[in-house]
Amino acid sequence: MTVTIHPTAIVDEGAQIGEGSRVWHWTHICGGARIGKGCSFGQNVFVGNDVVIGDNVKIQNNVSVYDAVRLGDDVFCGPSMVFTNVYNPRSAINRKAEYRQTVVGKGVSLGANCTIVCGNTIGDHAFVGAGAVVNTDVPAYALMLGVPAKRKGWMCRCGTQLKGSGTITCECGARFEITATECKPL
Repeated sequence: MTVTIHPTAIVDEGAQIGEGSRVWHWTHICGGARIGKGCSFGQNVFVGNDVVIGDNVKIQNNVSVYDAVRLGDDVFCGPSMVFTNVYNPRSAINRKAEYRQTVVGKGVSLGANCTIVCGNTIGDHAFVGAGAVVNTDVPAYALMLGVPAKRKGWMCRCGTQLKGSGTITCECGARFEITATECKPL
């Protein structure tokens, strides 16, 4: 298996890209990026130098993954979603030394046009809805919607919303213990 790179893409020397990954039209991957196996980068994606991306990550069109972003395995980044890395940017003030790290856990889905404000951690298998603005840490399995994003429920690893509390069995067979503040797999 090899890495597929479209002729219009720019992959800077030094970038590490895992086997089976695909880099499509007009994408730019900087030389310091570390990317896992089986990833897909849609049209017009930018990946910065200080970026770590796990295995089987899907980044859709028009997404910029800036320095200080860490994506776990099996993350889905929907079209035109946004990561930031400076909390209070100003054009006339260089704040590169103030980048805040953003950590996205395993199996997270980030919906189209959502924004992830820097310095936050998104827990494993969380689901951020389209257009939501995340400005705080997100617990594992949380369903986050709105501006600013609020937890509106819980999601299974398979992408099905979990209903109720106590011991819940998803339609895929996965079991969870759900309380008012957390969702734990059993």
